[in-house]
Amino acid sequence: MSEKIVNAILGAFGGLTAIAYGREILVFIISLMPILELRGGLIAAALLGLDPIPSYIISIIGNVLPVPFILLLITKILAWMKKSKVKFFNKIANWLDEKVEKHKGQIEKFGYVGVILFVGIPLPGTGAWTGSLIASVLNMDKKKTFLAVLVGIFMASIIMMLLSFGLIANVIH
Repeated sequence: MSEKIVNAILGAFGGLTAIAYGREILVFIISLMPILELRGGLIAAALLGLDPIPSYIISIIGNVLPVPFILLLITKILAWMKKSKVKFFNKIANWLDEKVEKHKGQIEKFGYVGVILFVGIPLPGTGAWTGSLIASVLNMDKKKTFLAVLVGIFMASIIMMLLSFGLIANVIH
């Protein structure tokens, strides 16, 4: 599924590839995005034919960048969205609540190790965004959560490097 979304984004923003460092910017933007994160960024990098090491660094930076903001602000944003008179915001807040409820048991049961595993094992619905969101809603210590998310990101990045530049690269070349 991630590969289909990444291909759609590459198609929509493919014009970026014509400018200097455009492909790298595209990988960075994809890595910033919820759901795709560095998983999508590394798949995009492989599909764009970028070098693995710079792609790895760009994807990690893009994935880490939103985490402090999520940890510090997401509960306030969610509270505001729930109270909003705009139904769209209510729907997003309710969707995020459902996501938290669906996955919070994994993190509650294992604590910070749960955060690491939740972020680090690249499965649909997991990642730094959701892991940070759940930890924030559970009022986990922000510094410890940030470190756990970082470890998880590095774990996911190694797995995705092997998949993106190993398996996918062999399939498309």
